[in-house]
Amino acid sequence: MTYIVALTGGIGSGKTTISNSFREIGINIIDTDIIAKNIVEYNSQISDIIKKKFGKKILNINNSINRFLLRKHIFNNQNNRLWLENLLYPNILQESKRQIKLTKSSWCLWVVPLLIEKKLEKKVHRILLIDLPIKHQIQRIIKRDKISIQDAKKIISQQATRRERISASDDIIFNKKKIEKINQYIYYLNYFYSYLAHKHYQKNKIDIKKNHLTKFY
Repeated sequence: MTYIVALTGGIGSGKTTISNSFREIGINIIDTDIIAKNIVEYNSQISDIIKKKFGKKILNINNSINRFLLRKHIFNNQNNRLWLENLLYPNILQESKRQIKLTKSSWCLWVVPLLIEKKLEKKVHRILLIDLPIKHQIQRIIKRDKISIQDAKKIISQQATRRERISASDDIIFNKKKIEKINQYIYYLNYFYSYLAHKHYQKNKIDIKKNHLTKFY
């Protein structure tokens, strides 16, 4: 079984930047956001169900789903958000398993923003959190997605709390350093996870999780 490290963090915390840095040093990345995007775009059965549920208000002129409009719509209605998550996640998990089996690196990074919310902690060997104060998350979301501060706060309020993520995580990168410094953390973590993967393959009984918490602040 492939050694799986889950990367998680709140919206706007910098998960894509960190996962791209791991990708650059040869680590296989399985990103659930990309998987979800492909499901919505290319799985006609799923897309038809979504179109039937939300109608023309989330469609482009060519009748394709506008993901920005869809996201804006579901974050204004918790029931709709949960409905969409429940529709997509069985397919997301199935495709994640398929990609994990194809991993070529000694370990893989599974990017799961909703790891805590979906209670997927036990499906991985270790959890890496990208942490950022909420005020900085809000600033990044507003700039990136061109939304109001009220909408940014609403999105964050619907996710797991910062405390819940920290409590569930094994390793933490506080994403306020320059990218050069963060890349040093990433190189260290690669060596560490490669070591854990080697131990995992040898089937040695070690309990790193209980006595080794890595924080990069």
